[in-house]
Amino acid sequence: MTDLPLSILYQDDHLVVVNKPAGMLVHRSWLDKGETRFVMQTLRDQIGQHVYPLHRLDKPTSGVLVFALSSDVAAAMMPQFANNQIKKGYHAIVRGWITDAGQLDYPLVEEQDKIADKHASQVPEAKSAITDYQPLAKIELPIATGRYATSRYSLVAMQPHTGRKHQLRRHMHHLSHPIIGDTTHGDGRHNRVFRHHFDCHRLLLHASQMCFEHPVSGEFLTVTAPIDNQWQALMEAFAWQWPDNANLMGN
Repeated sequence: MTDLPLSILYQDDHLVVVNKPAGMLVHRSWLDKGETRFVMQTLRDQIGQHVYPLHRLDKPTSGVLVFALSSDVAAAMMPQFANNQIKKGYHAIVRGWITDAGQLDYPLVEEQDKIADKHASQVPEAKSAITDYQPLAKIELPIATGRYATSRYSLVAMQPHTGRKHQLRRHMHHLSHPIIGDTTHGDGRHNRVFRHHFDCHRLLLHASQMCFEHPVSGEFLTVTAPIDNQWQALMEAFAWQWPDNANLMGN
């Protein structure tokens, strides 16, 4: 992880939105004691004021991450997240070819951490989890995986209607199209293809766009996060066209 400044996508007196790099934790965690750089502390030092995280992105996920600049604004903004009123658009590269758009309504049991939740007395119940998805591009590579002589991949847009832990990763696994680079819910053979042939050692999941109502002005904001150099290299290698800002949600 380099010490480059974070890319700020939007900032006013109340909110700041950054493009979170892949592999960077949002804040300190005793579960990742070896980490030394965090979005929250880096952003605080970069803009010279305290920030309040409004949601989270997993460490390996890149893209739109929103912070409030005061506790009052955070409190005003949180109901939008709690009530699933915020529109979120993601993109991923997945195993296999997805031919049709669809909606997956598949409840998920919250994943428990082996350490933090080891004393939990009850097994959590499955909760509603809904994801829309649309295929955008596909490719077949002359690289053997398992019993197949070639490897097939798709670029997919996704919009979660709920915010369950690892929802997109688990939903794509359920559809038998796991996200490349997912070491928990993915396919190790295809992860190795990307490591060995494209020097790609990360999860290919990007939070591309977020639409929400500004908690102070009431204005409806759309914030878009560009893809990084590694994503760009893969798009060029596969001759894929990244969707423009107008249809990042997959509409």
